[in-house]
Amino acid sequence: MAKKEHFINKQNDSMISIYQDKATIEAAFFQHSVLCQTFLPYRNPGDEVTMWQQKQGKAQLAVSCTPVLNPATDKYELAGIPYGTKARLILAHINTQAIKTQSKTIDVEDSMTAFIKSIGLATDGRTIREVKEQLRRLSASTLSVGFIDGARAVQVDFKIVKAFDLWFPKDDSQRVLWPSTVVLSDDYFNSLMLHAIPLDERALAALSNNAMAMDIYSWLAQRLHRITPGKPQFITWQALKDQFGQGYERMDHFKEVFRKTIHMALKQYPNALTRVEEVPNKGYNLSHTQPPILARNTIQIETQ
Repeated sequence: MAKKEHFINKQNDSMISIYQDKATIEAAFFQHSVLCQTFLPYRNPGDEVTMWQQKQGKAQLAVSCTPVLNPATDKYELAGIPYGTKARLILAHINTQAIKTQSKTIDVEDSMTAFIKSIGLATDGRTIREVKEQLRRLSASTLSVGFIDGARAVQVDFKIVKAFDLWFPKDDSQRVLWPSTVVLSDDYFNSLMLHAIPLDERALAALSNNAMAMDIYSWLAQRLHRITPGKPQFITWQALKDQFGQGYERMDHFKEVFRKTIHMALKQYPNALTRVEEVPNKGYNLSHTQPPILARNTIQIETQ
């Protein structure tokens, strides 16, 4: 209960801060637009799973894990599919550093621990191990983004990370040991420069215990400002379940969780509070509003 109360207080404090002080682009975190529409798993799909797939509208995402060489065994091993809140936060941190420095080479050693503290995560051994595990999984993953257009399929594949030391010492007792740098692949870096979505750091920190809430917030941040003013877009419950309903077989269970979770996300996006309305028994109407943070670039991928 204490942990739950901590996150509730964190969300309330963040909401007040966001209401009082509008974020600037200089204080933004960034996520790739593709991962604001299709998402990583909420939970571990299984260490033996080699590919994760998700569809949203015309866009489809596949995340594949590639073998990595373990120096302890002198064999290639599968790192697994990245998942959960920490994978999302790590990726946002790496994206942000790349955009702010305009460099494919990210200084992880000096920035990762400070980042973990800045979003309010504990820096105990367990958290550090979980962050390192997700960093390893992200580094060994390949993203495939596809779009169906009639009888044609257009697909782009790219690795996020091109090179870095994937294996860490198991002893975390002395100090936090991160690799010195992460090098992003040319394809991912160039795509990120064109399709980065700015998000409020305070919102991500407040939602850092709930992967679905982070995804809903990111989705609304890239979606609402693209809607034509005065022409709301309707999203069915089935479309929402396809997009956010990982692991939910029954629609009524999904609806119950989604209603609570979208409320959490909207508290961190004040402009959208009155722009997202449930249509009883049908779905939601989305109306135009400004994004959480104004930016020069807007995404170019249409999904629904």
